[in-house]
Formats: sequence, C-alpha cells, structure tokens
Amino acid sequence: MTILIILPNWLGDAVMATPAIEALCTVYPKAKLTLVGSHVSIEALKHHPQCTRNYVDETKKKGNRFLNTYHFAKELGAHDMAISFRNQLHSSLLLYWSKTPITAGRSNWHSKLFLTHTIKPSHPSHLVEQYGDIAQSLSQKPLPIGKLKLHLPIHQYHRPTLGINPGATYGSAKRWYPEKFAEVARAFSKTHDIIIFGGPGEVEMANDIEKRLEGVVLQNMAGKTSIQELCSMIGGLSIFVTNDSGPMHVAGAYQVPTVAIFGPTRHLETSQWMNKRSKIVRHEIECAPCMKRECPLGHHECMKNITPNEVIAAVKSLI
Repeated sequence: MTILIILPNWLGDAVMATPAIEALCTVYPKAKLTLVGSHVSIEALKHHPQCTRNYVDETKKKGNRFLNTYHFAKELGAHDMAISFRNQLHSSLLLYWSKTPITAGRSNWHSKLFLTHTIKPSHPSHLVEQYGDIAQSLSQKPLPIGKLKLHLPIHQYHRPTLGINPGATYGSAKRWYPEKFAEVARAFSKTHDIIIFGGPGEVEMANDIEKRLEGVVLQNMAGKTSIQELCSMIGGLSIFVTNDSGPMHVAGAYQVPTVAIFGPTRHLETSQWMNKRSKIVRHEIECAPCMKRECPLGHHECMKNITPNEVIAAVKSLI
C-alpha cells in the first residue's frame, strides 16, 4: 500500500493535517507514505516513520508550471491512493497526472474534474476536522482524529523556559506588539529562561524585543533555527506565548502549555487542537475576524486593545 499526500504549504496548516495523516496510518499501518509540500511543511513532517519518500514541490519556480507539474507527476508515479490537503488547481492536476486510481481533495471546480473523491467538509468546523473529512473518503472505517503529532525529538532545557513568538508569517494584522511581548517576558524573567523565536523576516521585531529586555538573560533565536530545530526547541518549552501562527500549532503537537493571542483570524477554526493546557486571549469586536493580512480599517483594535496584564494572567493560570 502506497499513499501520496500533498501537504499544505504553511507550517501551521501542515501540522493541523497530522491527525488526518495519523488516522490514515492507523487504518493502513503498513502503508508507505510519499509526502509532497513546501520546504517548511516537508522539513516538519518528513520524519514520520511511514514516510519513505519526500519531495519539495518546486513546480512554480521557473518555466511553465503546468508542464513542470506534469513531469513531476510522472516522477512521483502512481500510488494506490492519494490525497491533497491543498485547495489548488496544480495539486489536483498532480494527482490526476500521477495516474493514481483513487484520489481525494476538497470539493471545488478543478477537483471535481480531476479527482475521484471530492469532499465538502462540514462547516463551520476546525481545520483539523476539515482535513479529517477529506481523509475519511479514503477509508471505509471511521478515522480516529486525535491530537496533532510531530515525530521530532524535543529539546531538553535545564531550567523552566518561556518562549515568545511575536511573528506571524501571514501578515501584520495577526501580530501583537513587541513592547507588549517584552512586558510579558519581563514578568516571568526571574522564574523562567526566555527565548525569542522568529523566522528570517522577523529578526528586526525580535531584536526590538531584546532591546526592551535589557538586563534580562535571554536567547534570541529569530532567524537562527532550521524548521527541525524550531520544532524541537518549542517542543521542550515550559510555556509558550504566541500569535496565531505555525509555531503555535507546533507547540500544540507537543502539548506545550500555550497562551495564544488572536485578533483578525477565526479562533474556532485555527486555534490549538486538543491541547487542554491552552488559553486564547482575544477581544470580541464587531469587525473581527476579518481574515485580512493587514487591518482594513487602519486601527488594529482587535490586537491593540489586548493588554500585557491579560496575557500575564493567562500565563499564570497555566503555570
């Protein structure tokens, strides 16, 4: 049994697909998985014990993407079944051109043309459940949708450690403010070591927080970790304070106590999945969730009005 899986591009979405992948592996315990995804999603998920092949999808880098997709499909070859967690024309074509006989994806115009199973997930529902609905089409047995899971070892810290993640790759609307993150970190600096996380594009923001924490012993890891190192380090934390982001879901996969700050995004759809030690801090305002990358009204009140004291109180409730 071989299963071809097209992963979501974003780190958080890829991690949210892991319960569906684990469920398929429960039903097909001897299946060999081929994973296709972005560099980020592959680096996070390629360590699954049933993954025997993994590929970074580079079909859009140069040349004609349709032709590149066709050649890539021939390289992948036919599998017993395939599933796409992307809602994208080229992913549907990739599965179709691979000549895999059973293919599944989210229902839309192109999946109806090219895939054998097109699924309209129940809505409203969490994204984990939506991915589970798509995967269910590949099994006659009910799929057990459990917790998020990553197969990377966790980093061992010598002291209680608080991680903060001020970034969010999706856009500025999802980001709380550096000065407020700094205030939260300082409140726990006597009892916890502090680590600042961030991607290559978030180094300036992390440096801003570091400057505001003068006199506090901390590690600024922004732009310094691989995806594997990021996951491992987050997995070993005592507590994590983060925006709605990919690292938030990594923490959920390791059941790290987490305070997640939500503004413009749907917390019922993308909050941490099945982490009992998780708190959401958000304000109910008329214009949220708007799902925009930048505040369309220019005031950013959904995030601006959240105070450090609210987040500090949420952290204290978890530790």
